Amino acid sequence: MFTAAITGTGVFTPPEVITNDDLVTAFNAHADLFNAQNAAAIAAGVVAAKEHSSSEFILKASGIERRYVMDRTGVLDPARMYPRLRQRSDDEPGIMAEMAVDACTKALLQAGREGAEVDLEICAASNMERAYPAVAIEIQRLLGAGGFAFDMNVACSSATFGIHAAADMIRAGSVRRALVVNPEITSGHLEWRDRDCHFIFGDVATATLIERAEEAGQGFTIRSTRCATEFSNNIRNNNGFLRRSRPDGLADRRDMQFMQEGRKVFKEVLPLVVAHIGAHLDADGIAPDRLKRLWLHQANKTMNDFIGRKVLGRDPEPGEQPNILQDYANTSSAGSIIAFDAFKDDFAPGEMGLICSFGAGYSVGSVLLEKF
Repeated sequence: MFTAAITGTGVFTPPEVITNDDLVTAFNAHADLFNAQNAAAIAAGVVAAKEHSSSEFILKASGIERRYVMDRTGVLDPARMYPRLRQRSDDEPGIMAEMAVDACTKALLQAGREGAEVDLEICAASNMERAYPAVAIEIQRLLGAGGFAFDMNVACSSATFGIHAAADMIRAGSVRRALVVNPEITSGHLEWRDRDCHFIFGDVATATLIERAEEAGQGFTIRSTRCATEFSNNIRNNNGFLRRSRPDGLADRRDMQFMQEGRKVFKEVLPLVVAHIGAHLDADGIAPDRLKRLWLHQANKTMNDFIGRKVLGRDPEPGEQPNILQDYANTSSAGSIIAFDAFKDDFAPGEMGLICSFGAGYSVGSVLLEKF
């Protein structure tokens, strides 16, 4: 048996930014256009008028101030409200693979490794660019890596579930080094025309290099991992590959984009996450006060603040439970890894922290780390 360790992380940040003010201006123009086009139906009570959004509402509801996207022009077009992404030929790298390679290259550089030294790639994300061939295998080729690769989807928990799988294979000796990469083009599945959620997501890609601690000079030992799932319809996206085979499959249905029952999610997920982290720490005999930091899924500031208080038994001190969603918004599986990448360099050997992500499924994944 070997010991698995995280030795490098990387983040690809898209070049384009949408602030809350940008988004509100576009959304309100879209709402006015929709209301004008549907004036008769609205007057008859058949269709509900769309309300305006505001930057104040977005910040209070989520803690988000801006987000990065692969294309802002399509999102901010009131007559369109979704990104314009160029159709690539089959001979070109896919957009997810291109984002992923950037993040992977940074993770490899941080660890002093090269792509050829990696023998497992897991592309773990909430939406895949295509069903097959696996995006992970394309990433493998672009990196010049060996071994094998596969895709994984556990929505917002994909990164921690991917780390769990890779760490187990490293411990067992079936692989030496693994990259878990999370290219998230969440702007593509968000319904930007819905006031309740039009501000939630942003685009990004993260990568985590995991290898045998016995062969690494620095990093974080993965002391243990823990994953759990429980079925719920409260977060759902019905845009599947069988879409065109069904009678109304090509219609512009609301359920073909991100759907969420926000109040139910808040009420049901938070106790699940708190209990999950508590059970993970108990199983390892680690008291919460041994944790220097919680790197949590970046969906909502209020949710993270609640989890931090419950896990630690007090209000977290500055830096104990950092948020990055004010700048990145919710980036699905990548959020906790962005937080880890940004807030890990101050650890001394022996200090511990915990990565935790949670979301649709429901799913919860946690990774207990110790600096060496």
